[in-house]
Amino acid sequence: MIDKQWASAEEAVADIEDGASLAVGGFGLSGNPTALIDALLARGTSGLSIVSNNCGVDDWGLGILLAARRIRKMTSSYVGENKEFERQFLSGELELELTPQGTLAEKLRAGGSGIAAFFTQTGVGTQVAEGGLPRRYNPDGSIAVASPVKDVRTFDTAAGPREYVLEEAITTDFALVHALAGDRHGNLIFNKAARNFNPLAGMAGRICIAQVEQLVEPGELDPDRVHLPGVFVHRVVEVGTDIPKRIERRTVTPEGV
Repeated sequence: MIDKQWASAEEAVADIEDGASLAVGGFGLSGNPTALIDALLARGTSGLSIVSNNCGVDDWGLGILLAARRIRKMTSSYVGENKEFERQFLSGELELELTPQGTLAEKLRAGGSGIAAFFTQTGVGTQVAEGGLPRRYNPDGSIAVASPVKDVRTFDTAAGPREYVLEEAITTDFALVHALAGDRHGNLIFNKAARNFNPLAGMAGRICIAQVEQLVEPGELDPDRVHLPGVFVHRVVEVGTDIPKRIERRTVTPEGV
């Protein structure tokens, strides 16, 4: 029997060294692996290169690593609600590889599937393909690092010849994900919006570390409900169902409407 359970989040992230690359699950604040992020913050790991749809908010999720200056580079599709993210990028403290959301999802999936690269129409005719997008600024506001020109090819399609841009897959040293349930073999089930990027991030990491709200014995999960098979998962930490969760932007309907 392969038992992938680890005793604590602290032990599970202990070998993540300075300068490591990480794929981190989460969509907004849904499915953020906060216990693993907190453990990484406490360990003092720095110089991280992180791939995640977004970077949490100023005081939650990946935002706490950002505020502590632990992140060297972000590869994301959305800057959004994190003012510190914006400030560090514009001041030249943080490198950002801004990537279309669907392309980012496919780059992670392809990396986990052993596909080196793929062609997509997304970004054709823009700086995504033509290069020149700022990745890092100098303190004076000039561009220190810009995105490169990407290979564009024409393919015959049912609608006629179309241009496609080549996008390289993403793999990382580690992946951090949050799951609703998992078993000791590493099979994972995600809940609703938390499923958006967590399975893809888990696939892309050479070592995938999962925090799960409920840990069960092998055979207890319905195989048809498993979203990420245990072959992709290497460490599982149970964090309980009471782990704090945040809503990024709470919206309510006025009474009587």
